[in-house]
Amino acid sequence: MKGMIFTEFLSMVETRFGLDVVDRMIEDSRVPRAGAYASTGTYPHEELVAMVGALSRIVGVPVPDLLHAYGRHLFDKLASTFPQYLSHASSAFEFLASVDGYIHVEVRKIYPDAELPRFARHVSDDGRTMTLEYRSPRRFDALAHGLLEGALAHFGEPTTVSRQELPGGDGSLFVIRKTAR
Repeated sequence: MKGMIFTEFLSMVETRFGLDVVDRMIEDSRVPRAGAYASTGTYPHEELVAMVGALSRIVGVPVPDLLHAYGRHLFDKLASTFPQYLSHASSAFEFLASVDGYIHVEVRKIYPDAELPRFARHVSDDGRTMTLEYRSPRRFDALAHGLLEGALAHFGEPTTVSRQELPGGDGSLFVIRKTAR
């Protein structure tokens, strides 16, 4: 997993909970680098899992809720760092439809070793519903949910997002519906 994911997580924890919580989380999680991540490095996703688990125990917030909040935070960071990935889309659906076919292709140009999740999509005939099938061996479904909500908020389109686990437990199906303004 790319180091930017780690550095931005640490930044979010510091902003929301304070530096003392960051220090305690790193100590309690016993990650091998003691929280020292380079944004361009690559690290085992298990280290993020360990830190999120430790943070959950410290602040009393369930892991899925922390990952969801982090996904929303991360989308804002990615949008400000890589605005070119958003500029081609005029709507949230257009943007989300481009994740696997455009954005992940561009990310691989910058980070050839990136292990990216897969998002298979379908848009309803009336253009009001999109389904995204998320698959990743890392199973950061709640983080993906937060990223989706961050994207929808960025485009300011009123929508609802529901999530259900796929059979076999290897991903989630997100159903995004446009709602009336």
